[in-house]
Amino acid sequence: MSTQDDQDRREYYRIEDTLALEFSCLSKTQAQSAEALHDNSPLFNLLSELHVLDFESQHLLRHISERDRTLASYLKVINKRIDLLGQTVAQSLMGDIGPPKKVTISEGGVSFNNPQAVEAGTHLAIKLVLMPQALGLLLRAKVIHCQAIDEGQFEIGTEFESLTDAQRQLLARHILQRQAQERRQALEQPDPS
Repeated sequence: MSTQDDQDRREYYRIEDTLALEFSCLSKTQAQSAEALHDNSPLFNLLSELHVLDFESQHLLRHISERDRTLASYLKVINKRIDLLGQTVAQSLMGDIGPPKKVTISEGGVSFNNPQAVEAGTHLAIKLVLMPQALGLLLRAKVIHCQAIDEGQFEIGTEFESLTDAQRQLLARHILQRQAQERRQALEQPDPS
């Protein structure tokens, strides 16, 4: 018999990915607060804000492009330069967060392995650095399940909570880009028969 949680988690397309992930447990007060989460790392906050600003300004660039193609081309070049700086910041953050982990991620949540168990129902602050676009996200999540899988390893399944529209769109864009990349790689591989 399927539960509501199973049905909710299956409404999003999931991908296998490798990314930097760090999490911390939220206190009851933090979990109930509607305030945005902030990280102690100014570089991580800068990286997150760069992508949110990029997302929020895309419609403006489209309007400018309709009126002045030269200005729009120049702004796209500036945007690429900022993206390159963001990738450099992300590389330095990867060293702070730790080695990338294999995860399963969707717009609805992320599951990953961890050496310690985390009780179901626990609220988390999850810091993600998604590559290659160097996207930094700090998201609220709730642990849906925690299962022992190996000696000293637990699979932790989470569900994102209170995502902003920008966060959801950035996650969706990352997932679509990874799907397209996987399809291209599958087409490039020679047929074994």
